[in-house]
Amino acid sequence: MMSRLQKKFDELKTLNKTGLVIYLTAGLPDFEGTIRAFKLAEQAGADIIELGIPFSDPMADGPIIQAASYQAIKNGMTLPKVLGLVKEIRKFSQLPIMGMGYINNMLNYGFEKLAVDAKAAGMDGFIIPDVPHEESEEMRRVCSGQGLHLVEFVTPGTTDERIKETCTTADGFIYCVSVNGVTGVREIDYTPINNVIAHVKKQTDTPCAVGFGIGSPAAAVKAAAKADAVIVGSAVVKLIMEDRFEEAGELISAIRQALDKR
Repeated sequence: MMSRLQKKFDELKTLNKTGLVIYLTAGLPDFEGTIRAFKLAEQAGADIIELGIPFSDPMADGPIIQAASYQAIKNGMTLPKVLGLVKEIRKFSQLPIMGMGYINNMLNYGFEKLAVDAKAAGMDGFIIPDVPHEESEEMRRVCSGQGLHLVEFVTPGTTDERIKETCTTADGFIYCVSVNGVTGVREIDYTPINNVIAHVKKQTDTPCAVGFGIGSPAAAVKAAAKADAVIVGSAVVKLIMEDRFEEAGELISAIRQALDKR
């Protein structure tokens, strides 16, 4: 049986559309505010939601998402509450939801228990940036047993050998990090990651999604040159953090339209 995520990428491929993944921090500005942000993102054209699980030391994230994570934790958001949030969202939406978080948080919960509870809540998989490929085998096994996807990463600096290994076990989609460093909006030359994507696509049919630095329709179009989807995070989170929900929706809609016109 195909997962929500697989169905979504198949649908996008059939329609010849580039997928739009929107990152939202769970608990920002609060529980109800996250639900409002989710609805807004879906209405504006998001295909997949990357739901950030707040953590005190989000090492892959830049200052905006760090601040959002801190605010969400301060407001009382926890991993069990994130799962509760997903349950609420499943009452009105079937968009794929990928939980993005850090391994310490998940190990404290108990990874096997988390996989069972996440599946029951309606989550579709995990993105865990601080777990290297070599250490992910057991987590991949646990996720597979629950029908969850565990997304892996490639970067402009990933070796050919690592790309080959990653492609062998790739599941859901491959997160293609556009530049070394942390998340955040900035000017990026997408040529290096596009070269990596071309290499990846020779070895797997698993979709490729480009993230880091995409904060405008123009940047999204550049990032989408070789990818199956683009991931937009900090630019949207910043607007939500500033209670500029309408502008966040307008940004998502503008990116969706630019991707559809390219």
